[in-house]
Amino acid sequence: MKLIDLHNLSQKRLKALQASGIHHPQDLLYFFPRRYIDKSNIQPIRYLAGITDPVTVVGKVVAKDITGYGNKKRLEVIIQDKTASLKAVYFKGWKYFINQFQKGSWVALYGTAKKYGRYMSMAHPEIDQLGKPEEAGKLDSLIPIYPSNKNFSKAYISNKLIEEWVSQILSAEKIEEFLPEQILKKHKFPDRETAFRLIHNPPDRKKANAALERFKFEEFFLFELSMAKVKQERFERSAGIMMEPGNFTKSFFNDVLPFKLTHGQKTSLSDIKTDLKSGYQMNRLIQGDVGAGKTVVAIGAMLMALDSGHQAALMAPTEILAEQHYQTIKEYLEPLGIRYRLITGGQSAKLRQDILTDIEGGNCQIAVGTHAIFQETVKFNKLGLVVIDEQHRFGVKQRNEILLKGDHPHLLVMSATPIPRSLAMTIYSDLDISVVKDLPAGRVPVKTAVRSDKERENVYKFIEESVKNGDQVYVIFPLIEESEVMDLKDATMGFEKLKRRFPEISIELLHGWMKSEEKEAVMKRFVEDKTKILVSTTVIEVGVDVPNASIMIIEHAERFGLSQLHQLRGRIGRGNKQSYCILMPGQKLSRTGRYRLKKLVETSDGFEIAEADLKLRGPGDFLGTKQSGLPDFNYADIIEDRMLLEQAKNDAWQIIKTDPELSSAEHENLKNTFEPYFKEKAEFFGVG
Repeated sequence: MKLIDLHNLSQKRLKALQASGIHHPQDLLYFFPRRYIDKSNIQPIRYLAGITDPVTVVGKVVAKDITGYGNKKRLEVIIQDKTASLKAVYFKGWKYFINQFQKGSWVALYGTAKKYGRYMSMAHPEIDQLGKPEEAGKLDSLIPIYPSNKNFSKAYISNKLIEEWVSQILSAEKIEEFLPEQILKKHKFPDRETAFRLIHNPPDRKKANAALERFKFEEFFLFELSMAKVKQERFERSAGIMMEPGNFTKSFFNDVLPFKLTHGQKTSLSDIKTDLKSGYQMNRLIQGDVGAGKTVVAIGAMLMALDSGHQAALMAPTEILAEQHYQTIKEYLEPLGIRYRLITGGQSAKLRQDILTDIEGGNCQIAVGTHAIFQETVKFNKLGLVVIDEQHRFGVKQRNEILLKGDHPHLLVMSATPIPRSLAMTIYSDLDISVVKDLPAGRVPVKTAVRSDKERENVYKFIEESVKNGDQVYVIFPLIEESEVMDLKDATMGFEKLKRRFPEISIELLHGWMKSEEKEAVMKRFVEDKTKILVSTTVIEVGVDVPNASIMIIEHAERFGLSQLHQLRGRIGRGNKQSYCILMPGQKLSRTGRYRLKKLVETSDGFEIAEADLKLRGPGDFLGTKQSGLPDFNYADIIEDRMLLEQAKNDAWQIIKTDPELSSAEHENLKNTFEPYFKEKAEFFGVG
């Protein structure tokens, strides 16, 4: 059937449905109730006082009256049971409701009762007409309430009408099942047609929840099937690049590196070595906390590529982070005679051409830069490995584009933002994951404290003493310039105040609006200890490593996300001295803001902090943007439904493992559903 075949579907109603994204009967089946009204809780009127939840009352209509004037005109109806009387009041649409009540008839009213004057009262209760009071027991206990909007209201699309349409569609359409029989049995899911009936007209909440669970699983399952398919296709596409450690790698770890590797670093390097020797394209994520030493792991991987006669590329999301990586590589690899180049946007045409020539000719062994490193003008001689830092800024599509560069290079991605397991299972399902959780030896945990504005002078005296003892200080602000909308201390004003408060101390300002060369100059002076206090916005969140910086003051700390605060805190404590992070909230601190700061004081475990932040903000805000590679789920929640997500992933990956083309008879319906889904989301998955 078609949408236009629905009963009582006027042109106005058709347009209202289409404006709400409902173009086919199937769309209406997936238009689930947002909640259910439970009318099974019938209470005597006399005992309603103190009950705050909605209830059903059954009574005889003993009076009705129109009262008030103009806009305040309303319908008042008095019903009575054996125990007491209740007043029902209708302000809007009273002309319609007055005909719903006939004196002497029995009705069931559903709503929240409150005491007004001498009566218990309900405002705009739901009405059910009864022939006699005993019929109340036969009322549908769960009534679906569908999402509404202005278009629905103007077109008079009611809950009852949607129920009728859904019933008509289920009677006319053949609902195909696409989940394999063994999955339905394994998880005791209702079949697809039954699930639709249960979610739109459930006999009880248990059945409604069982149906919703099935549809949540369905969403997770199709997504995980796609990720498994992407990974399987990559695995079949042999990189043809066999790599293993050689002289560069051995010299670096035996002679150059000034410290011993942690357990996490050793395990990650072992995983990488296995991948590179497999003959298949590596696609691995190195996930770790701030300061865990992921960069050293990345350098080890790049040296394995160089040992095998290939080039490596390191991509970062910002120029300041790319420049930091370049300096780190220069410090570590210069003794080995390795040739490396940095590509940034501010370089002259002559210098850029010189770099491009080096890369294409093979004279440059390691190229470092932002995403511009993979523009068409940049041609590699023999690219064997790509490293991406801050992976959460890039999605599946971007990863795939990079993997097609050159002769299918190996891919290693890093994230300094600890990602909870539930999130990693979605956005990183196509990756193998290694975790670097332990911190390098000698690191002293940062002490974190919250201080009020009243204690500001004590904080400033602490800064003064610390600078005299040779320490450097970060002062972080959430905004660059004064905002008329938000009451935040901005960085420029804070910078001027600090200069007046500390006239003898060298202070500089750093923010994202500065030109690249300005930022570089400011950071260089701070790294060289020429600047003692650096006032900055969150531009220093990643990429800046100043071992001598041991104090961080964060103004309006409650305005930052938990993970962002943890990332900022990770910029100090890089040396072997005790470091301090002082959180200074604004005057008005919400309960959520108080929780964030308390959590940061209590723990330095980035994974625990990330889990708490994810629960507070939700996955979209946690990752920042749609570019993060986060999929859209209509019903499922990757936090609340993480167990279901894991089950869906295991089932999907097992199917792709045993039947990669979904060619068996038992997977025929699954294939028919999956192929259009995969095609529709091809851009998201970076295929097609």
